[in-house]
Amino acid sequence: MSTPAHAEDDGRRERVFAPLPPARGRAFARTWWGRTWLNALEDTALDNAQLKLGRTFARRGAVGAVSVRPGRITAVVLGADRTPCRADVLLRELTAEEWDRLLDVVVAQSGHIAALLDRDMPPRLVEDAADAGLDLLPGVGDLDPECACGGWDHCAHTAALSYQTARLLDEDPLALLLMRGRGERELLETLQERSAAQAAGDGGGPPGAAAYEEDGPEGVDAAEAFALGVLLPPLPEPPAPVSGAAKTAALDGAAEVPGLDVGALSFLAADAAATARRMLAAAVSPQASGPPAQRPLTAREDAVRLAAAHPGPDAAARLAAFCGCSAAELDIAVHAWGFGGAEALAVLADRSVPPAELRQARDELDLAWGGEESRPVLQGEGLHWTARGGEAQLRYGPDGRWWPFRRRGQAWWPVGGPERDPAAALATALADDGESPAGG
Repeated sequence: MSTPAHAEDDGRRERVFAPLPPARGRAFARTWWGRTWLNALEDTALDNAQLKLGRTFARRGAVGAVSVRPGRITAVVLGADRTPCRADVLLRELTAEEWDRLLDVVVAQSGHIAALLDRDMPPRLVEDAADAGLDLLPGVGDLDPECACGGWDHCAHTAALSYQTARLLDEDPLALLLMRGRGERELLETLQERSAAQAAGDGGGPPGAAAYEEDGPEGVDAAEAFALGVLLPPLPEPPAPVSGAAKTAALDGAAEVPGLDVGALSFLAADAAATARRMLAAAVSPQASGPPAQRPLTAREDAVRLAAAHPGPDAAARLAAFCGCSAAELDIAVHAWGFGGAEALAVLADRSVPPAELRQARDELDLAWGGEESRPVLQGEGLHWTARGGEAQLRYGPDGRWWPFRRRGQAWWPVGGPERDPAAALATALADDGESPAGG
């Protein structure tokens, strides 16, 4: 990863990242926040052909130095004929009031500060920010393109810039906070001031106190304490002793009912309680009027979801029998569920392939490598393509994304989530050489 060509200044708070080498044989984003950035691009752009061309530009190293400033990223991109073109992508800056709320969220958990110092973006930080009504990461429609070529939507130049930016964010998520309006030095100085104020009792208690009271005694990790240094406030007072442990359900006398599986019933009761809690949290959240709910799960999909919670061998055997599959097949389905839920289960099954869809999939494969000789040899039928001696496989999903699979014994196991870029999915499949989970 290249380092910034120069540090951020006191005025525009700009960082310039030197051009990155070509991205052949690797995914553009390996972190969850980098993939979220790409999802914002790919779910917004109206012209998939421009996305694919932009991906090719970025993969071959046609994106120059990337300037990151509040509200904007800029780079010069070499087009198909090597003509340079300035491309910009805009992202809304947070207001002063929004930044005030975000800083409160960060200092409320000492782990958030430690993660940022370590160039990490913990999911809990993004979730806590969302609870405060703030979206740190971009969503659909948040990346606004501007290009000298005159394209009104994401053209190949702004798409290439966005793909390259995902690689930068992988290494330094603080660049995202700079886009939102605060440079690294300014951010850390403000966090230090707030942490010191809270430690002195001016901020309503030390960082982490609220979570300490709500979630139980978390403590402070030694590695975090070392990373935080002077930012770390005194530890909170120990909580009062817990009088007794709560139970999720009481099944008095149930064991005496013939044919009743008490363990399975307890598991279902706990699952229902957890589902109700998630539904309640969603109903009262600021995003309650957001995107519509997904379609209801089928009986088989819900059985796999339950099996993914590891209910125990007896309940797992009953779920496998209900699905009409072996325990090993259920293990594969559970593994797939972890990567993509019901969508991943659909990719496990063979399906009929319309000719138009098959042609589209083959065109995407060809375009991903830009006709280069380095493209791996892929063989197969339908929407399953196998490479490298039959060890790695690509599968084309119903939503047009690519899923990486790896052979384990006589079965194919999913080894990653879906990718718009087939080259990225194949890189994941080829790089995975681990063992399947227990039971595989």
